[in-house]
Amino acid sequence: MSEHLKNIKGPGDLKGMSVPELKALAQEIRERLVDVTSKKGGHLAASLGAVEIAIALHYTLKSPQDKIVWDVGHQSYAHKLLTGREEHFDTLREMGGISGFPKREESEHDIFTSGHASTSISSAIGLAQARDLKGEDHKVVAVIGDASLSAGLAFEGMNHAGHTKTNFAVILNDNEHSISKPVGAMSRCLNQMISNPLYNRVRDEAEKVVKSIPRLGPAAVKKVKKFQEGLKNLIVPGILFEELGFRYFGPIDGHDLEGMISMFGKILPMKEPVLIHVITKKGKGYKFAEEDPTTFHGVDAFDVEEGSQASSKKKSFTEHFSDKMAELGKKNKDIVAVTAAMPGGTGLSEFGRLFPDRTYDVGITEAHAVTFAAGLARGGLKPVVAVYSTFMQRAYDQLIHDVALQKLPVVFCLDRAGLVGKDGPTHHGAFDLSYTRNIPGFTVMAPKDGEELEQMLERSFEWNRPVVIRYPRGEATQLVSASSCAPLEYGKAESLRQGKDFAVIALGCMVNTSLRACDMLSGQGIEGAVINARFVKPLDSVMLEEVFHKHKKVFTIEEGVASGGFGGAVLEFAERENISGVKIRCIGLPDEFIEHGSQEELRRKYHLTPDELAGVIKSELGK
Repeated sequence: MSEHLKNIKGPGDLKGMSVPELKALAQEIRERLVDVTSKKGGHLAASLGAVEIAIALHYTLKSPQDKIVWDVGHQSYAHKLLTGREEHFDTLREMGGISGFPKREESEHDIFTSGHASTSISSAIGLAQARDLKGEDHKVVAVIGDASLSAGLAFEGMNHAGHTKTNFAVILNDNEHSISKPVGAMSRCLNQMISNPLYNRVRDEAEKVVKSIPRLGPAAVKKVKKFQEGLKNLIVPGILFEELGFRYFGPIDGHDLEGMISMFGKILPMKEPVLIHVITKKGKGYKFAEEDPTTFHGVDAFDVEEGSQASSKKKSFTEHFSDKMAELGKKNKDIVAVTAAMPGGTGLSEFGRLFPDRTYDVGITEAHAVTFAAGLARGGLKPVVAVYSTFMQRAYDQLIHDVALQKLPVVFCLDRAGLVGKDGPTHHGAFDLSYTRNIPGFTVMAPKDGEELEQMLERSFEWNRPVVIRYPRGEATQLVSASSCAPLEYGKAESLRQGKDFAVIALGCMVNTSLRACDMLSGQGIEGAVINARFVKPLDSVMLEEVFHKHKKVFTIEEGVASGGFGGAVLEFAERENISGVKIRCIGLPDEFIEHGSQEELRRKYHLTPDELAGVIKSELGK
């Protein structure tokens, strides 16, 4: 273990270290991050860039009495190492091990469990107000990236914080990069600030002049302050932060550890809202991450010396979506694509390369993405919004108010639906079936494989209504040949397997799981039917009536929360149609937040693997 890192049991151990020792510690932390993520995967580039920020904050503050709130949290690995978790860091993102994000249950230094962007300022100002009302005296600091600052919630928090004039600090970690290259006016404004770092120096000099003039009257002071304001407007583009009520400092070098410690030591004790603008390099200290921060934002296991990651030879759902979008875009110039800072992750990079004028990356602004797409649809275009299931949660009102209420034909492609694996509870796409199927006018679908996803995407443009297509992370395994599948018809399921003892109505990737489970049971003399539901809304009422007529034992299975999900829709149908004499068992995720772990481990735990499903069915049948 590294010489200095092995002695860090908590942030207090930093206090007695010299600057050269702290610099050596920073290097050791980077080596540790690269070593562990090369085996376990994780968010590497952002954490490499924030090492000195974490050290300087913990050196200057007294955590957990002082509160540090990390936005998103994918840059907090150094924070974890400095707060007593070095010994267990090898378990990063393993089931039962260290989380890849801040987690309240894991450490008293993790003030908020986080994983979504732009929440830190609002939650931190809440902490600061609670402190003030209780008469306590400690510092509250929010650490937020430049990309996260583009979201409306961050501005709402800043607007309130500036109004309160309370003791509160924001560290703006500006690495000029989010998951993909940042976009928008805020990014341009920050870049202009970087190239004009004169304001604080001029302001300090002006204050010195004012203080040196004896018996300066109120009128003169007012004139000097007015001059300062004019100078500020000239030097700092937009003077956005100061107009919001923050005292702005920066930009400063986020890898100059000695300079940051000095700056934090002077600024953080101030009893007013302050914003410290820190410039960092994403991927700092590891060549491959510096050169390609997008690829190394979130990584699977990789070769440290070569910087190469193993890639699957099987086509993923995302790749099927990507290829089909490119194909459809060539055929129809009205098709446009919208994403929220993730063109690569959602599979829109190729569409964007082919049709740059028809591709819109709006930054980390999911709510805006949905309403913007509504405007595109109202203008006669055919928008596709590609967002991860978990992040679409941030735009729920817009789905209802701006799309459904207007009856606008927007296609929502929700990637990473279901269990995403090691990123844990903030990233599992567990809730989309429940929060979309109850919206009037929505059509909700889930493909069993990649080819069915392509069919669904193509047909969606024909229906002239809001459509949701949800699909999981990973390989789009096809167990049933395309020739044996019924063509996609609106609101119609397909029968894939006959069986007399029970029926499974499966959704999405659980179709293949159900086919395998039934093959296992068939070897034991138990025969089950399998229906690929395809549609969550509308349900295939004809299919359901037929299944309930033939079978007294019916199972529904979905990779989402059972509460309010697909199985719930089937139960509601049975109640509405007065179906009797049929026992329906709904299999899905429980009413709780699902921990981190591999997809296979989690599916096994929640009975969503073929053998586990076969066991549940056999038990229910009493065999």
